[in-house]
Amino acid sequence: MPIAALRRHIQAKAAADDRFKRLVTAVAAALRYDLTRLTRKVYVEHCRQLIDELGPGALDVIEIAAGETWSGMPFRSYRALNWPDHDICAPLAEGLAGTADLVIAEHVFEHLLQPWQAVRNVHALLRPAGHFLVMTPFLVRVHEVPQDCSRWTETGMRHLLAEGGFPIETVQTWSWGNLDAVKATLVTWSRVGWRRRFPNDPCFPVVVWALARKAG
Repeated sequence: MPIAALRRHIQAKAAADDRFKRLVTAVAAALRYDLTRLTRKVYVEHCRQLIDELGPGALDVIEIAAGETWSGMPFRSYRALNWPDHDICAPLAEGLAGTADLVIAEHVFEHLLQPWQAVRNVHALLRPAGHFLVMTPFLVRVHEVPQDCSRWTETGMRHLLAEGGFPIETVQTWSWGNLDAVKATLVTWSRVGWRRRFPNDPCFPVVVWALARKAG
């Protein structure tokens, strides 16, 4: 079996079988093989730094489509509005507006049919001077979960957030990727593995992220 096919088989089996997943995790740790997705390595570390600078202990946080990465941080409070069960493009439920200091959306907005409306809703969720931290893929394959709709460069992301109400001068953007990373993620969600260097080539971003601040 080719290496790429074997990797996909192991990943699929680990996703479906918790015991096998624990075994794979233990073997990888013993071999010093990093199972972090290659697309997530750089931005997750940077976003943790951004959150630390905001002072997580003073933040009431809402995450759109919660995962394991951010829920364990020492926030004052944490609440999940799990998309697609909670449609962030639809009108906000009563009582939600103005309840968050930070809203996080990790790999959600590329799946939304009305991302501009979702940004407006995020803006409404935030208190004055609150922040929105958003991460989206760029040069990766289409992944229909349940649909895949959009990609943004750093410039596109700044203007999307500005259209949703965030002053464009408060929007900071970053991106990471390189040609090898693009090739590695064309067929499967490659892992960091034994890579220890993560050079960035602005011509080949695989992920774009932004931090926007609401006026106030």
